[in-house]
Formats: sequence, C-alpha cells, structure tokens
Amino acid sequence: MTQKMAEAVKHLPKIDSQTFANSKYYKGGFEQKMTRREAALILGISPSASKLKVKEAHKRVMSLNHPDRGGSPYIAAKINEAKDLLDSSK
Repeated sequence: MTQKMAEAVKHLPKIDSQTFANSKYYKGGFEQKMTRREAALILGISPSASKLKVKEAHKRVMSLNHPDRGGSPYIAAKINEAKDLLDSSK
C-alpha cells in the first residue's frame, strides 16, 4: 500500500508558486478595515458600481455562501459588510 501511494505521488503534476502567481483569484486575507476596493473584490464588481449592481452582486454572492446552505458565517458577514460599505458611500 505504501509503495502504491509513493508511486501515485510521483505521478502527480508539479505545482509551483508560479502556477498560483498568475491566478485570477485575490491573494491575501482581509484588511483590518474594509476599503471600497476590497468590498468590490468580494462582490466581484467595480468600486464605482451602481446601487443596483451592488444589490445584484450581493444577492448572487450571498446565495453561494450563505451559512444556511453550508457557507461560512464569517464570509457571509464580510459579504454583508462589503454591501453595506458600497451602499453607504453612494
């Protein structure tokens, strides 16, 4: 069994840091105080998006990450914080 596992690991594709360096995903955690840029990244919209775009993006992202559907309560709170920040500054 151990020998088969070792062979399987040898045949796995090599992943280097360059693979993730060119990724389309945001690297890093959340900032101490959320900025408009970070809020826009969370919702997947432009920082200057209209209130309607903010509302639609919030609904879309929240439906995918809602705690009642297996999502993280922390991520859901950040999604709500992003919506509130972008709504309040318009």
